[in-house]
Amino acid sequence: MEERLQKLIAAAGIASRRHAEELIEAGEVTVNGETVRELGTKADPARDHIKVRGRLINPLLEQREKVYVLLYKPRGYLTALSDTEGRPLITELVPQSLGRLHPVGRLDFNTEGLLILTNDGELTNHVTSARNNVRKVYEVKVKGVPSEDQVARLRRGVRLEDGARTAPAEIKKLDETSTNSWFEVVLHEGRNQQIRRMFDSVGHSVLKLRRVAVGHLRDERLRPGSYRFLTPQEVARFKVGAKAGRKKLDKASGARRTAPKSERRKAGGRGRS
Repeated sequence: MEERLQKLIAAAGIASRRHAEELIEAGEVTVNGETVRELGTKADPARDHIKVRGRLINPLLEQREKVYVLLYKPRGYLTALSDTEGRPLITELVPQSLGRLHPVGRLDFNTEGLLILTNDGELTNHVTSARNNVRKVYEVKVKGVPSEDQVARLRRGVRLEDGARTAPAEIKKLDETSTNSWFEVVLHEGRNQQIRRMFDSVGHSVLKLRRVAVGHLRDERLRPGSYRFLTPQEVARFKVGAKAGRKKLDKASGARRTAPKSERRKAGGRGRS
């Protein structure tokens, strides 16, 4: 059966679908010896020889078993497969017998919490694509107590130090003392060190950060450094949820495009920091 090349490459565990598209555009993929650069190209692994950077991926597609791990990443571990500085890696926390697994998204070195590891590039695309609207939930301890106005700015979206503007976020105060406070933050995007930079932008540094949910996945039984396998139902729910998330986002985008100009100008003016 013919499928798009980027989907086949992701299914082989070579790369996420997004990275697979980059490999195709860079001329790193061949089908039956011919270089392919067009993203819509399809191939049938039952009859076509598909290579990525000279490596035949057909055997990987035929034999590869999908693995899905939910890890509680401790602080002090790097979300990467290698590091020139020799820092501890998340892959050291799971058995090597599971094969080559890649992280779905990332958590910063000093951030702890739930992280999916898998060899399924298709699932990685479902979870990390902003278009699929997958929620990531964090608990954040910050220095001091942000004012209601500062929290409102964070909810609307703030301008970061590099000029980028964050998307609207769900933020709820959990607790506070005279010197610090705890918040629950829900994001649908994943910029580098985003939550730390968000709170820095309103003058309150992050003291502790942990991710407690990825989409529908929560597991309070996991402790730092421990892991479990996802159930088939949990994996399937991500793929069903991705379709629902895309429909929701497409509907919102359509409403935005068809709104009167006066309303669009009004909406565009909200939330400026």
